Order: sequence, then C-alpha cells, then structure tokens
Amino acid sequence: MIKRLLVPAAGLVLLIGCAQMLGKRADYIKAPSVAPGAAYVGSEACLECHEGYAHDRNNVHMRIAAFEVPGGYKTGCEGCHGPGSAHVEGGGDTEKILRFTEGGLEAEEVAGVCTTCHQVGPHMNWAGSAHAENGVACTACHRVHLNGNKRLLAKKQLDLCAGCHQDVNAQGYFASHHPLKEGKMVCTSCHNPHGTANTVPGMLNTDERVNDLCLDCHTRYQGPFVFEHDPVVEDCLICHDPHGTVANNLLRQQEPFLCLTCHEAHFHAARASNDVATVIAPGDPANTIGPTDHGFQKSFMTKCTQCHSQVHGSDLPSQTVPGGGHGLTR
Repeated sequence: MIKRLLVPAAGLVLLIGCAQMLGKRADYIKAPSVAPGAAYVGSEACLECHEGYAHDRNNVHMRIAAFEVPGGYKTGCEGCHGPGSAHVEGGGDTEKILRFTEGGLEAEEVAGVCTTCHQVGPHMNWAGSAHAENGVACTACHRVHLNGNKRLLAKKQLDLCAGCHQDVNAQGYFASHHPLKEGKMVCTSCHNPHGTANTVPGMLNTDERVNDLCLDCHTRYQGPFVFEHDPVVEDCLICHDPHGTVANNLLRQQEPFLCLTCHEAHFHAARASNDVATVIAPGDPANTIGPTDHGFQKSFMTKCTQCHSQVHGSDLPSQTVPGGGHGLTR
C-alpha cells in the first residue's frame, strides 16, 4: 500500500512545485507589448539614425545567427527592441519601440525580453531570485551597447555589487576578509546573481548545503574525521562570516567568546587554583584574603585553539583522561 502511494505523492509535490514556479514566472517575467501593427524592418534601417551603434557589430547579440535563437525569434536590433516599422514611420517616436532606458520597460518586462533567450543554465531560476523579487532589472547590472566587458556588466563586478550591497562591501575592509579587493576572486565565485534552485539564502552557487560551497576551496576541512565538530558539520556560517570580520579567520567573534557560546567553562578553566581564598575569621568578610593568582583561568581562557588547534575535526580526542576527565578538580 505504501509503495502505491509513493508515486502519486511524489507527482503531487512536483505539480505543486511547478505551479509555484509558474506563478513566480508570471509575477516577475512579463512579455512587453509592442506597437500595434509594427513589422520587422531589419538592423540596417535602425543604423540609418542610430549610426553611433554601427561599431557595435562585434557585440555578441549582433553576431547571433537566426538558428541560434528559440522559436525563430528575430536577431539584430529588433531581437531585443521589437519590430521597428512603427517607430521608423513615426519619425523615431520612442513610444513605438521597446526602450530599456529609464522611463521605458518595467523590470519584469525587461526580464521578459532577456529570458526569451537566457532561460537555461545559470539564468533559469531568475523568477525565484531575490533580485527579481526586489524589482532589479537586467539592465541595472548589464549594459548591452558599446560594452567590451565579456559579460556586458555595466561596471567592474565588485563596484557593481557594492552599489546596492554597501553593508557587505564595508565588511570587505575588515582585517579578515576574502580576497575580493585583492582581485583573487569575485562575488560570483560564491553567488549566482540570477538565482538558484536551492533553498539556501543568498543565491549561493551550490545545489546543496553552504558547506559544500565552502569546501570547494577549503577542501582540507572536509574530513572525514573520527572526532567531528558538530557546528562544522552543520553549517560553516555558525562560526564564520564570509564577507569579513574583525576577528581572525573570518570568525564572528574572538576567542574564547565564540567558543563559550556553545561550550561552558570546562575542567581546565574552572579548575580550582592552588592559591585559594584563605578565611582567617569565619563569618567576617573583612578577614578573608582572596586569591592573588588565577593561573588556570589565565592559561585556558585566553585562546582555546592554543590546545584545540584542529577545530574543524580531528582523529585525536580532545583529552585523554579515561572515564570523563571533565569532572576532575585537582
């Protein structure tokens, strides 16, 4: 009976997922309306007035062949701007052509044009992306005309992302940060700005966990280890902030405060010192001599990794006292 129910249940989940995706696509991707009765006139007619774009022939959009676009869609200028006859006959009336400049198409209409071709691979999840949901148009990041950038970015990638994500950009100036400003990686090394299919926030370039993305570079922490550190296995971001921190190694806090978030003071740090308080007259606080030295606290509450250096996992136990040495006080 259970086996019979599995297939219908899986099919129902798939149908619900598809319905949600179609709903999102309808919200964030919309085909723009072209001028009534407009017909295609070819790119040469466009260049009679827009002669400044004649040098744009090396643009990848101008070099696409007709068989490379889906459904016999037009190529050249009208592949993006729509049929131009009404625009030409109207003396260049900008209301009779698809415009991507300010005051022209809305963000979802721009996406409707771009996703006509860019609908597979890294672009297929645009409708569910945070950028689409926040009304970011394709043209906010990309400049199609007269642009020598390989990906047609409007600016250098780091400057482009920093224009909106100013808080994250500020973290890049902290003492500990990923080498973005040094030019050894870029934002898209970790993020896909066009959206991802996973449920991990931040549009990360991973199909599964955050850890899988981190381990692409930090493979030495992958293990397996005999003694695993539970937060490491669960999520690297529990201890690290990848955009930059004041603490070393991108730690969210300095030691031992970060460690004490989960680990209360154990037998080393809480062990009684030999120099304990000496009571001269019981019941009289004025006649109590307090300890002058806290050797154990100084030694073991300064930096946990002085002893526990392999915090990501190890084949060695944290201590070798049999029978649970954490209970010792001497």
